[in-house]
Amino acid sequence: MNARIWGNWGFSKVGFVAGLTVMGLCVVALTPAADAVEMEAGVAQTVITNETPRVMVNGRVSEGVHSDLTARVLVLNDGDTRLVFVTYDLNCLDVATPFLRERVKDELGIEPDQLILLATHNHNAPIQIVPDNFAYGRRMADTIFDAIEEAIDNEAGPASVEFGFGHTYSLRSVGNAPTDYEVQVLKVERAGEPLAVLFSQPTHPAQATRNRIDTGHPGFAMDMVEEALPGVQAMYATSCGGNQFPVDIEEYREWLARMYDEGRSIEYIDSQLEERCQELGRELADVVIDIVEGDMEDVTGPMTSRLEIISLPLAEPISEEEAHGKLEGVPEDVGFVPYPHEHRSTNWLRMLLRYYEEDLPFPTETTDMVCTDDTYLIHKEDEELLEEYDHAIHDRFPCIYEEVIVATIGEMPVVAMQGEIVAPIGARIKDAFRAEGPIKVFGYMGEHNLYIPTRELVRLDAYQARTLRIQYASPVGWDPSVEDVMVDGVIDMVEAALANLE
Repeated sequence: MNARIWGNWGFSKVGFVAGLTVMGLCVVALTPAADAVEMEAGVAQTVITNETPRVMVNGRVSEGVHSDLTARVLVLNDGDTRLVFVTYDLNCLDVATPFLRERVKDELGIEPDQLILLATHNHNAPIQIVPDNFAYGRRMADTIFDAIEEAIDNEAGPASVEFGFGHTYSLRSVGNAPTDYEVQVLKVERAGEPLAVLFSQPTHPAQATRNRIDTGHPGFAMDMVEEALPGVQAMYATSCGGNQFPVDIEEYREWLARMYDEGRSIEYIDSQLEERCQELGRELADVVIDIVEGDMEDVTGPMTSRLEIISLPLAEPISEEEAHGKLEGVPEDVGFVPYPHEHRSTNWLRMLLRYYEEDLPFPTETTDMVCTDDTYLIHKEDEELLEEYDHAIHDRFPCIYEEVIVATIGEMPVVAMQGEIVAPIGARIKDAFRAEGPIKVFGYMGEHNLYIPTRELVRLDAYQARTLRIQYASPVGWDPSVEDVMVDGVIDMVEAALANLE
């Protein structure tokens, strides 16, 4: 029976090592360098477009390519610490994440907390939670590794890092929440010339086509930024936008239904989607360019980084009788099925009944479970399922929720949170430190896009709250306190990081 080891945390198929705490399951703390620092920076990018048709995030199989998918790398090196930012035109890195972390650690000496993996949350790209796409994801890990090596080889200085922000006002939010319109930008200069612009917006992307591989409005924005700023590598990563969209979702669905009712061709529909996508890309790019060409705050300085797992609270289970009632009309022999199977959304009910039948203890926190590559949350005491899905749980870097990286560049915190963090959570974290100085916040970091909802979304039993069950087969839902536990946990991490700078 093999042991799974991640940093100073151990996990085996028969259970987790005793004594886990709410935070600190995986921690790598780096000591700040001396105050005087000469930064170096390097960039690289690579194409990661699938060569054969693949199931996309939207559930459809790709039919050709509108625009290539890329992975883009920015490396910062202060002489003691190296931070690696990787952005990619994907919904999430998923199965590639542990393989990339392993190679980067073993071959480059870069720890997981120094490797900040960030998605554009593109929905017209292969989704790596589909078993048929696993091989693509693993090959992509090697492709991205090569780009990281290239960026490191390209390091040179002196480099500086500046922060700025602005707003776009086309976004819409759901869940009775105020909308976060903030666009955040990091500009990296080398020898006085702009080298990279890393920007974020708290929203799902708009897509340019229905059935083809495309990069959405962030892809157009990156192209426009690079056109306006020659020599710059533009990089986009979504911030906390799990409940936000660049269009009114209901209006979009009504429009799409009307197009089909009118017999419009897919070419016509795509032309309308692309036009709107370009408009949104232009709006975002214009704001980014204005920020970059305006007054930005220099945050250059020694860097630190730290990764922790924040254990999030779960609700009580529904009754066995209620679960059977919800499964009426569903074939009994379905078992656990991956995306995009029609009965995937009832996996959680079969999982819940398994807990009752096997007399398993119901999870009370997210750290009671490990997530497989195909997004089944399995309890630490369910020896049978852990054995059955051993092939889909990485030995050294298993997926345990909720991973958070807090890095610092000079005195600026950089927060990267796993999964689809909804906008009010990101806004609360930013607001907690905004008066003290700049803070850069990302969502969609690393492996698997589990939504982290607000108390109100849990109360409404909105989609963002239900995904824990209907996408990840958790037998229980969120406790309403999940929002506060998440916000407080990240704030504690940021405060600790800033205290260590003093």
